Amino acid sequence: MKVLAIIPARGGSKGIPRKNVRLMNGKPLIYYAIHNAQLCSLITDVAVSSDDEEILGIAATYGAEALQRPAYLAEDSVTLDPVICDAVLQMEKMRNQHYDIVITLQPTSPVLRAQTLEKALQAFIEDAADTYISAVNKPHLSWSKSDKGYYPLYKERLNRQQLPPNYLEAGAFFITRREFITENSRMGSQISVYEIPEQEAVDIDTANDWIVCEAILGRKKIVLRADGHQTLGMGHIYHCLTLAYNLIGHEVMFVTKARYREGIEKLQESFMPIMIVENDEEFFRFLEKYCPDVVVNDCLDTSEEYMKKLKKICPRVVTIEDMGEGARYADVVINALYADEKVAVWKNVYYGEDYICLRDEFLVAEPKPLSQEVREVVVLFGGTDPSNLTEKAYRLAKKIHPQYPHMHFTFIVGIGYDSKAHGVISCEGCNITVIQNAKFVSAYMKRADLALTSQGRTVYELAALGIPAVVMAQNEREQLHIFAQMQNGFFNLGLGSHLEDETLERTFEFLVNTPQLRDEMRQLMLSHRQRLKNGVKNEIRLILDER
Repeated sequence: MKVLAIIPARGGSKGIPRKNVRLMNGKPLIYYAIHNAQLCSLITDVAVSSDDEEILGIAATYGAEALQRPAYLAEDSVTLDPVICDAVLQMEKMRNQHYDIVITLQPTSPVLRAQTLEKALQAFIEDAADTYISAVNKPHLSWSKSDKGYYPLYKERLNRQQLPPNYLEAGAFFITRREFITENSRMGSQISVYEIPEQEAVDIDTANDWIVCEAILGRKKIVLRADGHQTLGMGHIYHCLTLAYNLIGHEVMFVTKARYREGIEKLQESFMPIMIVENDEEFFRFLEKYCPDVVVNDCLDTSEEYMKKLKKICPRVVTIEDMGEGARYADVVINALYADEKVAVWKNVYYGEDYICLRDEFLVAEPKPLSQEVREVVVLFGGTDPSNLTEKAYRLAKKIHPQYPHMHFTFIVGIGYDSKAHGVISCEGCNITVIQNAKFVSAYMKRADLALTSQGRTVYELAALGIPAVVMAQNEREQLHIFAQMQNGFFNLGLGSHLEDETLERTFEFLVNTPQLRDEMRQLMLSHRQRLKNGVKNEIRLILDER
């Protein structure tokens, strides 16, 4: 069976001058139609019909047959039917053969995928239809107008999902049998609609259409590899979720390990696409099939073997908080929380507050004025709190309540922390409220006059809101985080598991009774606010290689 694809492309575009040859995402617009046709295994020949020398030159460059269109067929009033008929006759004479099927492909539909075209053509070959018209299904509550006024085009008002199909011609492709190609028509008597995804149905007619198509064509497939569990905490999951929310124009896929249920539950409640794997080998096999453009590896220290294998599969690898031997083989290492002398000298390392990834809620929340009296304290030790520092702070809250009866403690505990098992429960008599898995943490933070927290990413969130904080590290690795120090407004008490309750109590009371120091801490924190707000954009640019 002989199949001919014809791409009609005039040179005189008025809406967007030189539309068919202008570069879209680095390629001439007409390239995408030619390339799609060439990728379709069922298409025998590809031809471009044009009156424009530049278009014909580009068509030949990309391997299509360049057909000179007669001048009388290049006028504004001419429809496509005689143009396609002329192109078919030229090709049949040139090839000395008869075609069975003719496809019209519009150069103004660059986001049509070759796989969609292949499936449509295969369906047409197996069907009894004479003609296939590409269309998109857009059911809406639509109206029309007559001399008597406006009237609905529906019988009853229903939700969009309940409305009957409403097919709009997409213009992406038009498939018909050769015997129906004439100067006046390309349609047979048996006409069928072939539905294509809405994302592939954009037809470039305006500058806005161009912008939309260029964004779609520039879309990347990005894999975010992270785990969240009791020992590690949930910081890596929250970090990757923030990245995903800011990569809205790209296709994002999370990969996490099956044995870490806390992280899986958080991703599921966030409605993110997830691939759950048992081990690294299964992860690599997934990548080979998925073919991502970028892998963001947020799993701490990597080995040389792991990273080299990752690089063989994926063209761009970004690794987060990585001090392992594998880091030197990544394209980019982002260590926002700490700088390690061993890796800081590598050219691919970016570290410090300029690359911290604040959640959206902290980018829009405004700091509250300093309160001379500490009336609200917020306690946050992460999604799992592996060292159980929450319980240490809870003992403090209960002990000092008689001395500070008007002081209220809000404990924010994560999805992986069993507060009831540790006896950390709300206590109205002690002015203590425990919030499990808060959805909007900044709302609780920005009311606080003082905070108790660990030495992870939360310190940056507190700094963005200017909340003086007492910091206790969850583990020795967390102690390496460089930001939570007095010069930046934090009272750091070191490793929390080694801290005596009495030391925490004395420090807390000292800060409560020293408003001038709290004010100085607040000012030091807020001096970093603008740099912290730029961190997400900086990290996204590194991931997408837009430096």
